[in-house]
Amino acid sequence: MIKYLIIDDEHIAHDIIKGYCDMLPNLEFKANCYDAIEAIDYLSKHKVDLIFLDLNMPKLKGFEFLKTLSSPPKVIVTTAYSEFAIEGYELNIVDYLLKPFSFERFLNAINKVTISNTKTSEKEHQGNIKLEEQSIFFKQNNSHIQVDLDAILFIEASGNYTKVVTTNDTISIREKISDTIQLFSDNDFLQVHKSFAVAKKHIKSIEGNRIYIEDYTIPIGKLFKANVNQLFK
Repeated sequence: MIKYLIIDDEHIAHDIIKGYCDMLPNLEFKANCYDAIEAIDYLSKHKVDLIFLDLNMPKLKGFEFLKTLSSPPKVIVTTAYSEFAIEGYELNIVDYLLKPFSFERFLNAINKVTISNTKTSEKEHQGNIKLEEQSIFFKQNNSHIQVDLDAILFIEASGNYTKVVTTNDTISIREKISDTIQLFSDNDFLQVHKSFAVAKKHIKSIEGNRIYIEDYTIPIGKLFKANVNQLFK
């Protein structure tokens, strides 16, 4: 579970963010804070994994507040001001959402937090300790489908869509493959063609310019041959 805190001086913003979060089973609400001072007091006594942070607040601005934290949790900025995005990424925020933002855009930001937590878990777990299963949400038509990362075999560009092929199903999402690839860890997924990225753990064999995963044959593009060769070092 991802424990989260909302910091915003507008009550309606709290309602919108919490409403979105309530739709996702992996998020656990902890508290509402209406200015940064209140948030500093809360964080001195409690620990959270994620902060939804507004920028233009009274008493102490959002990024000024963030700079006071020695070990900040993950941060998703929610603001009406686009001009501070570069400063935000310099402070290692996960994402920068411009109000008003859709649930789809919100979900994309949450997926980045999930993937980031997966990478952290991989670094922290050693030896034969089994990692907890991690999952990600994809939007297909009007549904949001939760998929275990371990079940994803490969992703494939398909016109304006990307197909996510799993051990049980194929999900079509309206995203560019370049944006979808960004959701996955480089340690686990490898782009092998301009239209394909594969899960390393599911590769059965590599023969010439072909990768075999279960009953699927994936082409290796000339520009991506070096990526594949890294597997043999």
